[in-house]
Amino acid sequence: MNRHVLGAKQFDRAQLESIMAAAQGMEQVARSGGSHLLTGKVMASLFFEPSTRTRFSFETAMTRLGGHVISTENASQFSSAIKGETLEDSIRVISSYADVIVMRHYEIGAAARAARISSVPILNAGDGAGEHPTQALLDLYTIQKELGSIDGISIAMVGDLTYGRTVHSLAYVLANFRDVTIWFTAPENTPIPQAVKDYLAEKGVRYHEDTDLRRVAGLVDVLYQTRVQRERFPSEEEYKKAAGKYIVDRELLDSMKQRSILMHPLPRAGEIATECDNDPRAAYFRQAENGVYVRMALLANAVGKGMTLVNNREMKDQLIG
Repeated sequence: MNRHVLGAKQFDRAQLESIMAAAQGMEQVARSGGSHLLTGKVMASLFFEPSTRTRFSFETAMTRLGGHVISTENASQFSSAIKGETLEDSIRVISSYADVIVMRHYEIGAAARAARISSVPILNAGDGAGEHPTQALLDLYTIQKELGSIDGISIAMVGDLTYGRTVHSLAYVLANFRDVTIWFTAPENTPIPQAVKDYLAEKGVRYHEDTDLRRVAGLVDVLYQTRVQRERFPSEEEYKKAAGKYIVDRELLDSMKQRSILMHPLPRAGEIATECDNDPRAAYFRQAENGVYVRMALLANAVGKGMTLVNNREMKDQLIG
């Protein structure tokens, strides 16, 4: 398996299933107190945009596996980028310090640029409005855990679908599974990009566009709500056209199937009411937790340990607990 993680299209079904199986093993590792598997390895955390869950879950994942983390709080302000250093020069230097680089950047395609010149694996933690492949992998793992299967599901992707990189990547990985139906529900000024629709059509995935969230909510197994991202819009006027249009409250949640789930990549900004949090269908905090286990699996693969399962002899020998 490719040790870089740059985009969701790079994975086939067998690889996705391998990642999910490894994540299940890593969940047991984390709950057992961690592992020495990556002792002596260093992960560089290079974030040019703010992050809470992605950064912390990657750093937690590396720590759980016995590795070390080097990082900067905000690479746009507290690295040599502010002095005019190019991304390429930064990566050349940092890749001489670390065994793997986890990078978030504000430009689409930045991870691929970094991978072309890096001497160590690059894990894309989000590139502008482009993709967020590791989020898609943890989303997939969450759906598998919560519903028992990905084949045959119907999913609504709701909110800012133009700039929402998480839904782009999730749509791409879902195209590897059978009989999946996707509903795109977005404000008129933030539709799903044509490139995503073209890819789904090429893969034979059924999709629909419908602006009526209350109708769609009762049809799907997964409602994937997203934040309308003020920072991505070209103007405040365009942002206001989309903001607040779709809100999941108790009434809407009650219209969903009893065996469905509500997901969100977080952070939320009012688009899911807190009154929904205690409903068993509200999976978004469990979803965030799953990010640690998926990223443990990806880091193990990146530094050459492969998709190590918990029942693997090497992993058992390395357990702390």
